[in-house]
Amino acid sequence: MSRPTTQPTFNRAALAPGILGAIVLIGGLALIGGEWYLYVQYAVSILALILCVFAGQAKQWWWLAGLIPVAVLWNPVWPITFGDVVIRLLHLAGAVLFVAVAVTVKIPVDPRR
Repeated sequence: MSRPTTQPTFNRAALAPGILGAIVLIGGLALIGGEWYLYVQYAVSILALILCVFAGQAKQWWWLAGLIPVAVLWNPVWPITFGDVVIRLLHLAGAVLFVAVAVTVKIPVDPRR
C-alpha cells in the first residue's frame, strides 16, 4: 500500500543565497582594505538583490527595508567608505540580516505547476 504524496505549499529559495551571503560577509571581514575586498562587495550586493526578489515573491516586503540598504552600501560601482569599526559592525549586522531572511522567507508554490 502506498501513501499519497503531498506537495509542499512553499519553497525556501532564499535559503541558499541568504546563507551564502552571510558566509561572504563573515569571511569578508578578513579582506577589508585589501584588493580582494572588491569581490566581497560584488557578491554581497548581488546576493542582497537576489534576496530582494525572493522577498518580493513571498510578499514579505518589510525585508526590503534592510536588503536594499545592504545592496547600496556594498555596491562596488560607487563605494561608500566607512571607518574600520563601522564597516566591521555592518558586516556582522548584514550577516544576521541575511540569515534571518534565509530562514523566514517562504515563497508560495504555484499550484498550476
